[in-house]
Amino acid sequence: MSRHPNLQDESGENRARLPRRKVLGGLAAAGVASTLVAACNDKTGGNASSGGGGGGQITTDNTVKGATEATKAANKKVMDSLPFNERSDFEDARRGMIARPDTLTIKDANGNVVWDLEEYKKYIADDKPAPDTVNPSLWRNAQLCMEYGLFEVVPDKIYQVRGYDLSNITFIKGDTGWIAYDTLISPETAKAALDLVNDKLGHRPIVAVIHSHSHVDHYGGVRGIINQADVDSGKVKVVAPQSFVEDAVSENVIAGNAMSRRAVYMYGALLPRNAQGGVNGGLGMTVSTGVPSLIIPTDIITTTGQKMTIDGVDMEFQMTPGTEAPTEMNTFFPQFKAMWMAENTTNTMHNLLTLRGAQVRDARIWAKFLDDTIRVYGPNTEVKFQSHHWPMWGNDKIIDYWKRQRDMYKYMHDQSVRLMNEGLVGSEIAEEMQFPPELNNFWPDRGYYGTLKHNTRAVYQRYMGWYDGNPSDLDDLPPQAAAKKYVEYMGGEDAVLEKAKKDFDDGNYRWTAMVLKQVVFANPDSVNGKNLLADSYEQMGYQAESGPWRSVYLQGAYELRNGVPTAGGTDTASPDTIDAMPPEMMFDYLAVRLNGPKAAGKKIALNVDFTDLKKQYGLTVENGVLNYSDGLLPQSDATLKLTKATMNDIQLGKVKLADAISANNVALEGNRQSVDDFVGLLDTFNLWFNIVTP
Repeated sequence: MSRHPNLQDESGENRARLPRRKVLGGLAAAGVASTLVAACNDKTGGNASSGGGGGGQITTDNTVKGATEATKAANKKVMDSLPFNERSDFEDARRGMIARPDTLTIKDANGNVVWDLEEYKKYIADDKPAPDTVNPSLWRNAQLCMEYGLFEVVPDKIYQVRGYDLSNITFIKGDTGWIAYDTLISPETAKAALDLVNDKLGHRPIVAVIHSHSHVDHYGGVRGIINQADVDSGKVKVVAPQSFVEDAVSENVIAGNAMSRRAVYMYGALLPRNAQGGVNGGLGMTVSTGVPSLIIPTDIITTTGQKMTIDGVDMEFQMTPGTEAPTEMNTFFPQFKAMWMAENTTNTMHNLLTLRGAQVRDARIWAKFLDDTIRVYGPNTEVKFQSHHWPMWGNDKIIDYWKRQRDMYKYMHDQSVRLMNEGLVGSEIAEEMQFPPELNNFWPDRGYYGTLKHNTRAVYQRYMGWYDGNPSDLDDLPPQAAAKKYVEYMGGEDAVLEKAKKDFDDGNYRWTAMVLKQVVFANPDSVNGKNLLADSYEQMGYQAESGPWRSVYLQGAYELRNGVPTAGGTDTASPDTIDAMPPEMMFDYLAVRLNGPKAAGKKIALNVDFTDLKKQYGLTVENGVLNYSDGLLPQSDATLKLTKATMNDIQLGKVKLADAISANNVALEGNRQSVDDFVGLLDTFNLWFNIVTP
């Protein structure tokens, strides 16, 4: 299958044939590219290769391997260098535990599993030491994230359900009902959490839902605990920060397909659940796989210091835009001396640039907002809790924690820029940068999600962009063309493989990964090249402290050994998300689907009239580009009249435009052929494009 989606081999002969499992591709696209159906088999073939496919006398096979001696030594070094005897996190993670079910497997209405902690219980437990194939620091984080159930955070007032999804859901007890903070990814997991709360604490209605920010793991489960009718009647408030809906829908729409594919690598949802596969996602175990929902907020928070009282609970909000999300807010509860930190602080280093792809976040602003938190709310805070991981108690401990989280982001920003101004490029900064001991040895600053290496590169990218200043990198060859010349210059494939095997045996996996990528891109049929590259990725995954880094390496190894997964089917985007998309955003997405080379030389003018919205637009295709404007064009080839609901059905794939026209759900005036020509210029993106092969 080609790296270019439009050059795909439709036969799919090179893809792996895999059993089905639902996984969330839509976490990358904030619910737009919702649910993928696929899985990676934890069994691989044992076919060995010697000589054939390149590599001289080296012998390889495509089986999953254990840890090499070099990996064992690397993981032992981690064990010896960090304060594993410090156990206060385990005390905090267990504090206030009220109840947990003996088993935790959550299914949707059709019986499909959307969340299963039982798979992890088979091999992760507090009394089990880290296997050789898992970085012991990441293993520690997994053990902590496995502390699931219902917990009391503030006596008789604030409760959390943890371990029911990637994120936490929080329930605050009002005079008559519950105020729910951040509603997980899936309606099924949110409902299961509410059922646990009501079963153990007594049934109370939901009186408000508050979304801290615009990422799907904080709002997608909302329809599992409230319904639209109660919101419309005023019975339930939905509170969110300014621009929440726009950011929730738009952040990843334009690049949603590419980001969803990379999310398969980042979150490891297709990896087998064992010590040689998926272990922990950094912020939680992994992502749930229900279809995310969205309810438009009734109340919007716009400024820091804005106050609100709901059901007897006083809240004061701190706006923190441009930190972990484009729109985000913390909340202080003065009655309880408790500070909700959203996702601005967690018990790990976060991402400045997520591996699935996003716009670079501003570490300087992030640190500034944390400094504001310390200054404004710190003196009166006795409890700190957030949307991932476990809470913290005690003012002195919390202030120290906030300072070290603040200074983690400030250090990586300031020192990256210092080194940048001394002439280092992103890769050199990443290699040079080290935290001082007071940050490096602080467990909540460890890189289980973000890492110092890729965050420092993100700082460089934010200021300097993709170009490193070296003229040879200004117009370099694309990967496959360059790979062929590299291999030629290095004496041919067999010579490269023999040298790479020696480096692999010496534990130089970063280098073998770099050089073997050239072999595979020069010759995608190189069995030995792919097998040895997979072995290199695998050992790098076993050594990774970051959950996403581990997932990326192991997914890459899987695809080299077995081919690109094939989806048994792809569910369409979340109906709530599509419904929330304004027409302008939809037209922006159509514009990036327009195949410019095919559109060259064509001129098409269409009017679109949304009869229910009382909005009209003119679309023009010219110079290989789609533009749109408010109002009808005075001269057009055709006019389409339809409701937004009909357009939503077309976007969701429930109906084709041609069928909607035939059924009179879309009124067409003018030249039908111009409409067909326009549709014919739009690409349909294939999710399963190649990454580790050309």
